[in-house]
Amino acid sequence: MSTTPLASLGAGFSNEAFGSQAVFRAVLQALSHPGRTVAVEHDAQAPAVGHSASAAVLLALLDSDCTLWLSPKLAASDAGAWLRFHTGCTVVADAAQARFVWVAQGDALPALNRLALGTDIYPDQSATCVVDVSRAATTVDASDAWHLRGPGIQEVAALQVDGLPDDFEAQWAANHGVFPRGVDLLLATADHIVGLPRTTRATRGATALQEA
Repeated sequence: MSTTPLASLGAGFSNEAFGSQAVFRAVLQALSHPGRTVAVEHDAQAPAVGHSASAAVLLALLDSDCTLWLSPKLAASDAGAWLRFHTGCTVVADAAQARFVWVAQGDALPALNRLALGTDIYPDQSATCVVDVSRAATTVDASDAWHLRGPGIQEVAALQVDGLPDDFEAQWAANHGVFPRGVDLLLATADHIVGLPRTTRATRGATALQEA
């Protein structure tokens, strides 16, 4: 973890209450309508490493009771210091111990089954994983798109995503299969997010078209 002088850290939201509420509403909209691209508007001075939308989401969601794991690129930057300073969160070295996980574009996504999945009694104690990707865009349809089905989706939503691991379809199917436990994902570009809650089924390409 890098050490950064506090004086060099960027500012958070200019109005903490309004800024957090606006970003929180964007997160709720994204998770309520999986596959929908939602803009994240904010005025925080986000760290240079990691997408600005991700930084704003975590700035709004984290507090002093939260644990956060950062992927290698983020851990080597001032992102952790920025979030600790503005939210009071605790950065942990083991992703399995984190309630929030932030993965930079190009860094490996931890195996979903190694993250906190919650319990049948307390499913809310699972991890929320924010993943920086180069592209996450709703499309009319495409043979190589992710096809999403489940609550909040009318029939099917098609999503083009670049940056997920090759075995993501199998990982996500296993995650969906342990409901009500499971990880929730937020896919983030520079200024937008797309929600992928555990209730959503995600299949890609030929597999998806066979289910249609």
